[in-house]
Amino acid sequence: MTPAPTPAKPPRTDAQTGLLAALAAYGAWGFFPVFFRWLHPAGSFEVLAHRIVWSGVFLLVIFAATGNWTWLKVLRTDRTVRTRSWLAGALVSVNWLVYLLAVNAERVVDASLGYFINPLVTVVLGMALLGETIRPLQRFALAVAALAVVVLAVGYGEFPYIGIVLALTWGFYGYIKRGSNLDALGSLAAETTILWPFAIGGLVWAMASGHASFTSGDFGLDGRLLLAGPVTALPLVLFGIAAPKLPMVTIGLMQYIVPITQLILGVWLYGEAMPPARLAGFALIWVAVIALVADGLRSRSAAAATIAVDA
Repeated sequence: MTPAPTPAKPPRTDAQTGLLAALAAYGAWGFFPVFFRWLHPAGSFEVLAHRIVWSGVFLLVIFAATGNWTWLKVLRTDRTVRTRSWLAGALVSVNWLVYLLAVNAERVVDASLGYFINPLVTVVLGMALLGETIRPLQRFALAVAALAVVVLAVGYGEFPYIGIVLALTWGFYGYIKRGSNLDALGSLAAETTILWPFAIGGLVWAMASGHASFTSGDFGLDGRLLLAGPVTALPLVLFGIAAPKLPMVTIGLMQYIVPITQLILGVWLYGEAMPPARLAGFALIWVAVIALVADGLRSRSAAAATIAVDA
C-alpha cells in the first residue's frame, strides 16, 4: 500500500515574512550592547569608524550584486539629497557615538531610556516643525515624560543626558529623512559614503600613531571589528523587508522590543543599578509610552471607521 503523501506546507504569507523579519531586526538591535561590549578593548571612536567603513562596504556588495545604483545617481544629481545626507550622517554619527560611549561606560539602562522616549520626541518634533495637532492622550504622555525627566534628574541625582541625546538625535534624523527620494538602504549608503573620508582618515591616523586596536595582533578582534559592518546594516535590510508587509501599528508596537531588551540586559546581565528613584522615573516613562500606544491604536481605529463609513 502506497503511503499517503505528506501534505505540503502552506506558503508563508507576506505578513508572516514581515513579522519574522521585524522580529529579527528588532531582536538584533536589542542585543547591540552584547556585540559592542564584545569589541573591547577597541574604543568607542574606533568602533564608530569601523561601523561607518564596513557597513558601507557591506552595502556596496549588496548593490553590486543587485545592480541597483539608483541611490548613487540621486546623490550625485540631487543637491537636496546631498544636503540631507550630510545632516543625517552627522546626526547618526553622534547617535552611534553616544550609544557606544554609554555601552562602554556600563550605561546600557540609560541608553535604553533614549529608545523608550524617542516616540515622544517624534510627537514634539511633529508639533514644533510640522504643525501637527497634539491629541489629549499625546499631551498627557508628554507631561508624564517631562515629570519622569524631573524625577530622574532630582531623585536619581543626574539629568538623563544619554537618553535625551539619543532620543533627540534619532528624532531629528528621522525628521531629516522625511520625504527622501531614497529608501532606507539607499539612505544609509549615501550617509556612509559621505562619512567615509572622515572614518577612513580616523582609522589611518589611529593605526599610524599606534592607538588602534585594529591590526594590533589580535586577529579575533580584527574579525569582530569587520563584523561591525554587517551587524550595522543587516537589521536595516530586515526592517526594509518587514516595513511594507506589516501595519504601521504593528511596527510601532514592535519597536519597544529594543529598549525592553536593552533594559533587561543592563539590569540582569550587566548588573546596572536600578534604585527606587530611577525605577520611579522609568515607571513614569512606561506610563507615557502606554498612553502614546493607546493613542495610536485609538486614532487608527477612528481612521478605519471613517474609511468604512465613507465606503
